[in-house]
Amino acid sequence: MITGIRIVLRRGCIVLGLLLLWALGSEVRAADRPVPPGMVWVPGGEFIMGSDAEHAHPNERPAHRIKVSAFWMDEHPVTNAQFAEFVRATGYITTAERIPDWEELKKQLPEGTERPAPELLQPGSLVFTPPSHPVDLRDMSGWWSWTVGASWKHPQGPHSSIEGKDLYPVVQLSWDDANEYAKWAGKRLPTESEWEYAAWGGARGTRYYWGNTLQVQGRYMANTFTGTFPHRDSGADGYYRSAPVKSFPPNGFGLFDMAGNVWQWTSDYYRADAHGYRAKGSEPPAGCHDPTREVPNVEERVIKGGSFLCSPSYCESYRPSARRGTPPDTGSEHVGFRCAMNP
Repeated sequence: MITGIRIVLRRGCIVLGLLLLWALGSEVRAADRPVPPGMVWVPGGEFIMGSDAEHAHPNERPAHRIKVSAFWMDEHPVTNAQFAEFVRATGYITTAERIPDWEELKKQLPEGTERPAPELLQPGSLVFTPPSHPVDLRDMSGWWSWTVGASWKHPQGPHSSIEGKDLYPVVQLSWDDANEYAKWAGKRLPTESEWEYAAWGGARGTRYYWGNTLQVQGRYMANTFTGTFPHRDSGADGYYRSAPVKSFPPNGFGLFDMAGNVWQWTSDYYRADAHGYRAKGSEPPAGCHDPTREVPNVEERVIKGGSFLCSPSYCESYRPSARRGTPPDTGSEHVGFRCAMNP
């Protein structure tokens, strides 16, 4: 009888061992495939998405457990040089370089808004224009200006240039622009849950993925707004606007710029209450008539990561759980993107 029990146990251990080896082998085989240039392997796993912390915004609640499959992710945001290669190869013209379509634009404006004069309906985008004095933080027009001629080639308007800035993240791109680049590169935009999981880099339970303070041993860990937003940036982190990619330390997965510098587009549609649905095991309702959106008649997309304009006194959105919705046809000086790829 005892011998029979030993045999059964031994067989059970062998089977369990084989199953474990198979699972481990599957992960290793995927990770051992040729590394796509400029990408980092993000192992699959579970994590707590969102945040119930006191400093979290309402759209980050409730925190809930999410499982993410393994994938590849760009080591850093797409740069000016990389996007220029795409444009040379395809002749692509970005949203900011096209004459605005009034029929589409008016959907984002209050009903009855009159058509602007033709000279105002010119290609352009949003540029950060710091005021000289404190302004009402509830009114973003205090520091953003629609600038004719602003585009990825001229991030701060027609008199600016990206010459000598090959390694800076490309900005002034709409969601459509980012998505077209991703398809050309044989990649895709990451989902919101993938982006947030990757941003943590395996860390848990801290305010940021590196700890609880913006500095570690006197060194800033991300490019943010250091000063009094939006009129006085001290530049204490070394930069007043965007910084070259990889200027700050990577996270635990080896990913750079997962906090600050520039916001990054994801593939997900935005709802402020999305986490409430997912915490209950369902997906948010589809459709653009969503009262939780800042622009109710536009299906906004989620951006993650915060930017050089994020400050504890304003948004502190360089925390991994922070999120925001942006119309897909809107570009600005502080929004870029990076790509993902299935294993």
